[in-house]
Amino acid sequence: MARGKIQIRKIENSTNRQVTYSKRRNGLFKKANELTVLCDAKVSIIMVSCTDKLHEYISPSVTTKQFFDHYQKASGVDLWNSHYEKMQEELRQLKEVNKNLRRQIRQRLGDCLENLGFEQLLDLEKESQEAVYIIRERKLKVIGNKLETLKKKVRSAQDVYKKLMHEFDIRGDDPQYGMIEDAGEYEAMYGYPPHIASTPQILTLRLQPNHPDNLHAVASDLTTYALLG
Repeated sequence: MARGKIQIRKIENSTNRQVTYSKRRNGLFKKANELTVLCDAKVSIIMVSCTDKLHEYISPSVTTKQFFDHYQKASGVDLWNSHYEKMQEELRQLKEVNKNLRRQIRQRLGDCLENLGFEQLLDLEKESQEAVYIIRERKLKVIGNKLETLKKKVRSAQDVYKKLMHEFDIRGDDPQYGMIEDAGEYEAMYGYPPHIASTPQILTLRLQPNHPDNLHAVASDLTTYALLG
């Protein structure tokens, strides 16, 4: 049964379009390889799909550069010279921009001011003042953030201190704890450093179960807690 003619137009379905592209690309590359083998031809094919994927074929006996050099020689068209001139122009523009930026930096440092007119000097002064204002605002913001961080640390330390003092007050009211006002000899006996042992302090003692003043025989060891100053 004869195949009907296929109307050549864009395939609207993206999946079908991609499948058709892949099949026909492979067929085209196969034909290019046959031309290379059968006819000793130099063939180059460059294809870019609708998804911007690059596919290419080049005969094994030639490189891409050799192929395009041969094309330039045969057609009389210089592909590289125009591109090189464009790159040179872009390089010249970039050098000019770099030169202007360096000059502006030196002017802000007080150099290269000899050729500036009165209006240019006023503009430079205005730009410098605006830059100083921006820098000052940024500096104040950084300082403010550091202060807030330090305040949070101070509040956290104060909360810890309050909790410890509250715990100490609870222990002070507990009859299982005794008080020692002159703790110098006691601290020296338990190996406290001299600069601490010589400082007048009040200590709390957890009384042993068999101590005559202990009305609640619960604890089994003697525990000492220094008061927070």
